[in-house]
Amino acid sequence: MKNLESRIVVGISGASGSLLAAKTVDALLNKNVGVSLVASNPARIVWQHEMSMSYGENVEEWSYHNNFEHFAIGDFKAPIASGTYPTAGMAIVPSSMATISAVAKGLSDNLMRRAADVCLKERRPLVMVPRESPLNAIHLDNMKYLATLGVAILPSDPPYYLPITTLEEAANFTVQRILMALGIIDQLPEEMQYRGPIV
Repeated sequence: MKNLESRIVVGISGASGSLLAAKTVDALLNKNVGVSLVASNPARIVWQHEMSMSYGENVEEWSYHNNFEHFAIGDFKAPIASGTYPTAGMAIVPSSMATISAVAKGLSDNLMRRAADVCLKERRPLVMVPRESPLNAIHLDNMKYLATLGVAILPSDPPYYLPITTLEEAANFTVQRILMALGIIDQLPEEMQYRGPIV
């Protein structure tokens, strides 16, 4: 497990899956891991459609944590735009195909993409949670290239081998996979581990 003083950048793109982003921030803060949050403008629109609370209301709640900080998507003066700012990695959750394409091409035209580029150049963990189906050859090529750079491509697939019946349970599983990919936890919670068929 990483030092509890570690800080993770969480980027939210305009793909569907706002629940995954909210639960990722909650899980990190609950483990006393600092969060630097940045969301694109489309992400806020999607959030409004998918979540019971507005994006602003969620940010206000998270702001009660001393180790939470929030940055505007166009704020290139934010510390997470620099490799000298100490973070332990980044998760882009959910990640649109546009964001995956931009990061693969080294395009740093907003703060979220710049923060991802920083992780690549500083060789810090970068986790991207794609939300798209079906995938075309361009999508697959971009993700394949990012994987060769060490990026963890982590689709939000539900674990069909577990007795999961709700979207919330499936999201919880994906979030734990994100934490493990970032090195925040060493293994999944026992109830999420496959132990073989029940006989």
